[in-house]
Amino acid sequence: MSRPPAAPSPESRESGGREHPDGLRADCGNCFGLCCVALPFARSADFAVDKAAGTPCASLQADFRCGIHAGLRERGFSGCTVFDCFGAGQKVSQVTFGGTDWRRAPESAGAMFAVFPVMRQLHELLHYVTEALGLGPARPVHAELRRARRRLDGLTRGSAESIVALDVNALRGEVNRLLLRASELVRAQVPGRRRDHRGADLMGARLAGADLRGASLRGALLVAADLRKADLRTADLIGADLRDADLRGADLTGSIFLTRARLNAARGDATTRLPTGLDRPAHW
Repeated sequence: MSRPPAAPSPESRESGGREHPDGLRADCGNCFGLCCVALPFARSADFAVDKAAGTPCASLQADFRCGIHAGLRERGFSGCTVFDCFGAGQKVSQVTFGGTDWRRAPESAGAMFAVFPVMRQLHELLHYVTEALGLGPARPVHAELRRARRRLDGLTRGSAESIVALDVNALRGEVNRLLLRASELVRAQVPGRRRDHRGADLMGARLAGADLRGASLRGALLVAADLRKADLRTADLIGADLRDADLRGADLTGSIFLTRARLNAARGDATTRLPTGLDRPAHW
């Protein structure tokens, strides 16, 4: 790509990551900076200022590039570095709206900004379904997963009106049932008792050296948790909040549903063992 990324996930792009087909990785050069405009953020430890939804970030340039993307963390925008649209940005920009940007066609801006967060959720589901289809032990549900992927892909190619009208929560419920079954099949390969921390509040928990092989950490709050040298092999990390979690020396080999964005939010080092296809974040 000839120009730097416009979306707030430069570190995840620099560090590589799991490659999925069908445009499930952000291509910021083909996006109209939608994450920098459509989404709101509040002044906090993750963002240096407030920004309302539908308002361009002050750092968004005329060509949709981020003017401070090389120094987002230093300038107080670490929240931008851990965002991933899973390819939704270029889908909305180039498919839904046919390559016409919101600056040239301001009458389309409202609809474009409304479609983007819905598309992002659809692409996230496609990302997880695609990963599940690559898990050998989940073969018993592969047929259902393939049908779900075809359906989701079809929905992403609908009109702006049809996308905004979708009941995404209902879709998530249907797809999550399949992802949960895939997770159970994968984690069943781990012998012995497997911990269930689904949705648990483990904020700041002392889990250094913990045996979490095959554990369910779905949606677990692991903010600032001490996971140094923890064994997380084949653990399910879908939706886990890993902000500032200490993963130095941890073993994440074979863990499932771990995304680049969530990994970027954590702290690790050269001794952290990662799943195949996920590279070490540049800031570690």
